[in-house]
Amino acid sequence: MAPSATTPEENTMLAADPQVISLREVLTSETEPLARRFRALFSLKHLASLSPPTFQTLLAIDAIAAAFNSPSALLKHELAYCLGQSRNAASVPYLRRVLEDKAEDAMCRHEAAEALGALGDQGSLELLRELRDDGREVDVVRETCEIAVERIEWEHGVKRADEKLKKSDFASIDPAPPLPQASQTPSITELQKTLLDTSLPLFQRYRAMFALRDLSSPPDLPTAIPAVQALARGLSDPSTLFRHEIAFVFGQLSHPASILSLVETLSNTKEASMVRHEAAEALGSLGDEDGVEDILKKFLDDPEQVVRDSVIVALDMAEFEKNGEVEYAIVPEVGKPI
Repeated sequence: MAPSATTPEENTMLAADPQVISLREVLTSETEPLARRFRALFSLKHLASLSPPTFQTLLAIDAIAAAFNSPSALLKHELAYCLGQSRNAASVPYLRRVLEDKAEDAMCRHEAAEALGALGDQGSLELLRELRDDGREVDVVRETCEIAVERIEWEHGVKRADEKLKKSDFASIDPAPPLPQASQTPSITELQKTLLDTSLPLFQRYRAMFALRDLSSPPDLPTAIPAVQALARGLSDPSTLFRHEIAFVFGQLSHPASILSLVETLSNTKEASMVRHEAAEALGSLGDEDGVEDILKKFLDDPEQVVRDSVIVALDMAEFEKNGEVEYAIVPEVGKPI
């Protein structure tokens, strides 16, 4: 894992950028409230994703990776996600180390594999294929590697240029692109059929998932509620990874039609913690809806640490939604403590 200590060279660069060093201190501090650390992380994610990169970009990537020493599985999983969204190859070595570490939490390793796929890193294909084909590997990691391999091959393949993809409302780099539009009136029934067909490759089913997501936004789109309802049926899928991704998509959409399904998922103590945690955070994105905060507060003492932590972050997100803040982040003023 990347150490939180800085080298003399890094110290020299950081001294010229008090914003990054302040954010790094918050992110890597185990005494800071978790919600505050998340806000610092998303500030660093913005800097890590700048295009074209600035001198802050590599500093921000290194600052994010420095927090991989944390005992919080939730935080580390989010670090990997943010590095995957950076579009910067400097993130790759940190992500490979997380993925290769068999002692690391499976949720974190899954996110590292997904991030390598999001970065389209062809140099990671050998590692991803090795873990995909390892029958001893945990399912969520093995399945994520399967999807990541197909995403990288799709990104660098010749067929990509021939696909007509609907312009998405979402800026995220997704684990799979949406299925291409076959017509001007896409069939939710057909997409749902693909979504739920467990005989199909996961990558194909994910493509249906993200096509349905894009048909659910904006929320007043005529297809939105039927598409959300189709997605909700995926929460009964046998794959933990798949169910978790449905909950993540609901967090992106913040559509009120998903609340009942998310509450049922969070309330199911037999459900995998990585699915319940995504349901909690998705509810946080719906924090301005009546009753959502009260529901989340019921899980502050949940037996699962990652669920408890997610509820803390979700309640902070709910407060952000209610207050109408512009960005879920800390943006420090130069020369002032954050």
